[in-house]
Amino acid sequence: MLAGDSRTLQRSGIALTAMGLGCAQLGGLYQAMSDAEAHAVVDAAWESGIRYFDTAPYYGYTLSERRLGMALRERERDSYVVSTKAGRLMLLDASVQAGENGWAQPLPFRPRFDYNYDGIMRSHQDSLRRLCLDRIDILYVHDIGRATHGTLHNHYWKQLTVGGGFRALAELRDGGSVRAIGLGVNEWQIVADAIDACDIDCALLAGRYTLLEQAAREPLLDLCARRGVDIVIGGPFNSGILAGSRKFNYADAPRTIIKRVEAIEAVCRGYQVPIQAAALQFPMAHPAVVSCVAGAHSAQQLRENAAWFAQPLPGELWQELVRRGLLDCRAPTPQAA
Repeated sequence: MLAGDSRTLQRSGIALTAMGLGCAQLGGLYQAMSDAEAHAVVDAAWESGIRYFDTAPYYGYTLSERRLGMALRERERDSYVVSTKAGRLMLLDASVQAGENGWAQPLPFRPRFDYNYDGIMRSHQDSLRRLCLDRIDILYVHDIGRATHGTLHNHYWKQLTVGGGFRALAELRDGGSVRAIGLGVNEWQIVADAIDACDIDCALLAGRYTLLEQAAREPLLDLCARRGVDIVIGGPFNSGILAGSRKFNYADAPRTIIKRVEAIEAVCRGYQVPIQAAALQFPMAHPAVVSCVAGAHSAQQLRENAAWFAQPLPGELWQELVRRGLLDCRAPTPQAA
């Protein structure tokens, strides 16, 4: 499969390229990136056939949206798809410091959670201005869930339900301001809750259905396949642990995770397969998955990702991972697909 191959969201008809560019790195996640480097990453994605770009106001405290908009401004609007997120309002604050929440050089805006009707509407308008676009194709609710909010989860969930956040999303879609709505989250359980609470089109699930962990397969991904809710896979490298770093879930990886990755990597090495290629290709075999979104810190890294995504892999690789208990035996694999 090539990065530029496309799959269509069932409910909206939006065609996404099989590989998308995750734009957190354009906001300086973990390391600084210049405007020129950010532009070069987007250009390399375009040259690789990628036409789907995912960003968020939170990335670099608005920096990612601004850079993506600048990098795409000369492109024909109907030739690409942009998704961004709502749920945080970015408020001007000169006290913001370098390195906050992992952003190397964040702009002077501080995030405030707001999932109410007015908060979603304002976030959408703010994103349009930063991106310099006349429309956003997919609008995701960002970082809702119990793991994210802890004891405040019910408070924020009520903002989405009773407070009109989901109603705002539906109005934006029904009015044509956005073409599809969903969730952009790191926890699969909240997607299952949202399917029952709102008529979402899709969800971007980061880090929860990967070569390293498949707990989201049942019930979520299988449920989505039955219900026609498409899944975009984010974080296919689990914050970098599957691509050579020691980060997992945006933090230093525990030893148990490191050992499991080392075991997976040993199997891949036995078949002369880069673990990054297996990580990028594995999620695409599930029938609910339409796209795999990965970030890149440089144009060269982007090109490597695209090459790994397209690299032919032996079917025996997946069988060996299953035999060694490193892959869910019930998970669809590229060989079976």
